[in-house]
Amino acid sequence: MTGSKLTKKDYTKTTLRAYFLQNGFNYSNYQGLGYALVMYPAFKKLYGDNPAKLAEELDNNCEFYNTNPNFLPFITSIHLAMAENGMEYDEIRGIKMALMGPLAGIGDSLSQFCIAPLLFLICENVTLLAIKLVMGGYGRRLGTSMIDKLSEKMGVISEAASMIGVTVIAGLAATFVKMNVAITFSAGAIEEGVKQSTVDIQAMLDKVAPALLPVLYTALMYYLIKKKGVTTYWLVLITVVIGVALSCLGILA
Repeated sequence: MTGSKLTKKDYTKTTLRAYFLQNGFNYSNYQGLGYALVMYPAFKKLYGDNPAKLAEELDNNCEFYNTNPNFLPFITSIHLAMAENGMEYDEIRGIKMALMGPLAGIGDSLSQFCIAPLLFLICENVTLLAIKLVMGGYGRRLGTSMIDKLSEKMGVISEAASMIGVTVIAGLAATFVKMNVAITFSAGAIEEGVKQSTVDIQAMLDKVAPALLPVLYTALMYYLIKKKGVTTYWLVLITVVIGVALSCLGILA
């Protein structure tokens, strides 16, 4: 077949249809169906007056194919140029298959590991910078208008913040500081064959004031820091020594 049936618009349309390459992906011929779909309008214009030839070309181009969609237009344009000049598919197929592998490797490397991450970083940082600038400007405008209102209630806000802080510290002390008394006493006289009842001091403390020892020890640490100026390094050393000593003596568990 000779003559010029395809226009620049047809090549552009085929180029844009490269987005359809993955539409028919399957594990039998990979992008084969997609390749035929991309080429269909151009093939119809070339072979529309010969339905048998059109069907043959579509069937030929449904064979196994796998390349990068972004570099596919380079292959399809060469394919169409050769087909438009009357070359048969057996001649075109060699070029088509030869370009498949190299362009797949180059295209995947550029799109997935170079261009896409770079564009992602640019878009992400531009967006985050815009958010920073917008929030900074909004905070400045809001802060200027609220200074007078907040200054009147700053004492109440500070007191509330202090109460929250004390509550959180108390909760942390009761949760994370662990101190258990290991001492127990036998109740009553010892009699042979009679099981003695015991008094567990820790169990009694838990009934009277749960987590009393952790709170008291935390208060001691606060006193040493605030009133005596003891550094945290010494407090850690003191805690380790006291813990090991009392544990060895059987006082703390």
